[in-house]
Amino acid sequence: MPEFYPSIGEAVGAAMQHNIRLAHGSKTSGSDKPLQVRYLPHPSADPYSVPEMIARLTETATPNEVAEIIEEVNGALVGALPQLTELVAAAADWTRVRLEFDDPSHNPTFETWTRLAIAHSMLLDVQEQLEIAEDGVAACPAELTDPHHHKMVNVLRTRELLSDVLDADAVAARPAGRDPETNRQRAARATSPQAAARHTTPSASTSERPASRPQPRAPRTR
Repeated sequence: MPEFYPSIGEAVGAAMQHNIRLAHGSKTSGSDKPLQVRYLPHPSADPYSVPEMIARLTETATPNEVAEIIEEVNGALVGALPQLTELVAAAADWTRVRLEFDDPSHNPTFETWTRLAIAHSMLLDVQEQLEIAEDGVAACPAELTDPHHHKMVNVLRTRELLSDVLDADAVAARPAGRDPETNRQRAARATSPQAAARHTTPSASTSERPASRPQPRAPRTR
């Protein structure tokens, strides 16, 4: 089953471990786990994948576009967040059938179930908060505000996705404005955490927005 690198740092770390294994005859201290083949699909391979939604969520996206992205990730049937919530619930249920209370002073399995149950409850709360935020995002102004206001609130996104920086040189070499995928990748890199640290004044230009985007899903019934 293919796996994914959630960040460029972990990808580099895996490559370093691979080189160390080769240098020491595939034996390294602290880890005897074999290197696993990992596959990083391009975000455009699935328009409703989380990397693709992040790529679409640029600073110049309209309020309605951002609200639609939040709706997609929080959709009751196929949204990424409800699926994650059910995954945590399934893990908690897996732990539940392994509980035993013969020794009330020592029950690490119950402690694990408790942590999973708390995580599940928190995810349900996140879904509720996002439902409320969705309407608030749609009501936000479309224009960017003066940059001095931005310094009052910290940037939350701190991790680079591999898709933010993958094939950056090849993308930069393509003629600008001709390829929608070029524009999409440029927009994704422009709003990545590293780019936010490099640029203090956000651009109001919308020329780097993708030429096409997935059609929004039908609104949920509340």
